[in-house]
Amino acid sequence: MRTKKKVSLTIDEEVYDAIEKASQVHSIPRSQIAEDALKLWLEKETEALMAKGYEEMADEDEKMAARAFEAQREILK
Repeated sequence: MRTKKKVSLTIDEEVYDAIEKASQVHSIPRSQIAEDALKLWLEKETEALMAKGYEEMADEDEKMAARAFEAQREILK
């Protein structure tokens, strides 16, 4: 069962006006627009953190490969 929590937010008036207009045009409650926007932000943040982690892993993999290559060159001399 899903539960909802009530929150209070302070936002710029023009953002509020845009949400209000979108709510009326698309017949979607303001709370649903806010929830969807927050979910989208969380997804993007998660993707950005994952991308950073993958980049760091790639750097480490490259360093490890260089060490392994150098070790093999030493062995084959």
